[in-house]
Amino acid sequence: MAEIFQNLPKVKYEGADSKNPLAFKYYDPDRVILGKTMREHLPFAMAWWHNLCASGSDMFGAGTSDKRFGAEPGTMEHAKAKVDAGFEFMQKLGIEYFCFHDIDLVPEAATIQETNARLDEITDYILEKMKGTQIKCLWGTANMFSNPRFMNGAGSSNSVDVFCHAAAQIKKALDCTVKLGGRGYVFWGGREGYETLLNTDVKFEQENIAQLMKMAVSYGRSIGFTGDFYIEPKPKEPMKHQYDFDASTAIGFLRQYGLDKDFKMNIEANHATLAGHSFQHDLRISAINGMLGSVDANQGDLLLGWDTDEFPFDVYETTLCMYEILKAGGLTGGLNFDAKNRRPSNTHEDMFQAFVLGMDSFALGLIKAAALIEDGRIDNFVKERYASYEGSDIGKKIRAGSATLAECAAIAAQNGAPASPGSGKQEYLEAVMNQILFGRA
Repeated sequence: MAEIFQNLPKVKYEGADSKNPLAFKYYDPDRVILGKTMREHLPFAMAWWHNLCASGSDMFGAGTSDKRFGAEPGTMEHAKAKVDAGFEFMQKLGIEYFCFHDIDLVPEAATIQETNARLDEITDYILEKMKGTQIKCLWGTANMFSNPRFMNGAGSSNSVDVFCHAAAQIKKALDCTVKLGGRGYVFWGGREGYETLLNTDVKFEQENIAQLMKMAVSYGRSIGFTGDFYIEPKPKEPMKHQYDFDASTAIGFLRQYGLDKDFKMNIEANHATLAGHSFQHDLRISAINGMLGSVDANQGDLLLGWDTDEFPFDVYETTLCMYEILKAGGLTGGLNFDAKNRRPSNTHEDMFQAFVLGMDSFALGLIKAAALIEDGRIDNFVKERYASYEGSDIGKKIRAGSATLAECAAIAAQNGAPASPGSGKQEYLEAVMNQILFGRA
């Protein structure tokens, strides 16, 4: 088989002083940090849809990138060419995972039976490519938002025929995920929401979404899927309001419908900021609820009001992300680059350099997050800030859930007006962050 990415070598670690654009400056997969290698801390994954499918088209213009890989788009030859390109790409970058939507792998056919036959063929081909490599499937999912049939959603659709078609796609996507050994299965409800409440029965739609997810769990377990199911929150776009608005909303939904034992969160940086939160916020909310599962590693542009899916370069963000992941004990999933090159960055070399940027940004974030934890000043300050609870009998009873309102009221009467609760020292803590990030090593 001919090399697709000719003149693009295997990317290696060369260190922070390297000026080679196709070398890692910070991602050293065998470097041990806090008892684990970088490779273990950072299970990077290639997203099939952006890296192998997205051509740079937008609502104002046609694509600028050639993703034909030597074959005619819309054919099974092209589907196999994307597999060849993807595996060469992952091997040259040392990436050990991939993730996919069903119609990323193959062109959708006129009937679901024909589409499924194509999926059988391509997953056989992928399994052959996986042999003799370290490459594995992180997670799979079904695209239930692109086809016009999903204009009103999938599980939330007003049409029972559309609901059943969505169920059929999920069934096959689960089959493919299990066949490829996937660690997880994702639900992103791209059109599970509404444009106006004037024509929407919210309770009806949310109940149907929950039923579809319950069907997926039941079927997945019946065929041997032992991994986590994930919800990927997003507040809007393409719908005006989406039901999985943010981590808190999605977790509440899962608990309401009894799905919380099988599901975790797949948190995307850009989606969190669209919800008016920081990336760190949705990671923290997921972690404290025991539902931090996987991460879509990207970032948005705060000057733009939409989902830009940029490759991550903000080391403040990656440091705070890895701080949350380390404190939570790691991920059950991985770090999937749901990110795309900017439209003018349209060469194969740009694809490689984008992943070098993203992988290095998270590697540096890991290094700095570990340094924050080892430094201890932030953790110690937070612990001391709440020390009055551990330092008093009533505080201990409050934390244990055994205090009564009357007891607290009696202590308030005895003690009189409370003293100041103390400074939050935000500026001091931000200075600590700067010192760790930019001070001398």
